[in-house]
Amino acid sequence: MRRAILIGKKLLTMSRKEKKSAIRIETRSSAETQEMAKMLAETIAATSRRRAVVVGLQGELGAGKTTFAQGFARALGVTERVLSPTFVLMKIYPLKKGSFRRLVHIDCYRITSPKDITPLGLTEILKDPETIVLIEWPERMRKTIPRDALWLEFFHGAQPRERRITMEGFSKALRSGLTRPHAL
Repeated sequence: MRRAILIGKKLLTMSRKEKKSAIRIETRSSAETQEMAKMLAETIAATSRRRAVVVGLQGELGAGKTTFAQGFARALGVTERVLSPTFVLMKIYPLKKGSFRRLVHIDCYRITSPKDITPLGLTEILKDPETIVLIEWPERMRKTIPRDALWLEFFHGAQPRERRITMEGFSKALRSGLTRPHAL
């Protein structure tokens, strides 16, 4: 089944994959990837939760993970420049918009074990319902990530700026928010 999502004046194509809960979105530029991130951020902001919302961002180098994080953070009101925290491992952004109080951006590219990030207070962060956690390279700490995390995988498209983004592992409420047309 294919659907389209209206982002600004452009349509993104979206299709269900073989897995029932997976959605694939194709974007044609960095701006569209950031607009898709904005849509997801706004959808997440409208959901209820008992602990932190965790979004894993996996994919090759240069596939769009940080570009996505930038659009996501901007949608939540972050005004400072968002860069991948590769060398500092974690960056915390205070949020003043909506019911979330902070966005935690983690980059696991340089870690060799989930124990490398434990001293940064990850256990407490994951329990906080006022927090959204974006994790780049989450496969390096898969056992630490909650089962109800949203997983996005980024792939290079046929053209240099095109990206394919596959989303899995989200709740029914979040899925319904993603599959209805959005005008942003």
